[in-house]
Amino acid sequence: MSTKRFHEYEVIFKYLTDNKGEKVDKEPIEFLFQNHDDVFNIVDVLTEKDLFEDKSQTVQFAIGLKLFGDVMMKNKDHELFSEMRPAFIEFMKKLKGK
Repeated sequence: MSTKRFHEYEVIFKYLTDNKGEKVDKEPIEFLFQNHDDVFNIVDVLTEKDLFEDKSQTVQFAIGLKLFGDVMMKNKDHELFSEMRPAFIEFMKKLKGK
């Protein structure tokens, strides 16, 4: 029997400045997550598709979507996602078709 393999990532989210431009002294939020997809490849593919004029928005979109989608799929029976899950599946089909 084969063991399912995942890509492992570390996310570090640093709060640099507040909305007044002041430096903020907060510990970064750090966590690990595993995913069956190569997220770096997804970023490359979406960047090539020119989804957004601002390339950094493509990176934000791709990583945010992978994180959100992963949590939703791992909790697919959670009431919070009951209405959103069908729309998310259609959204992903549309995105992959672009």
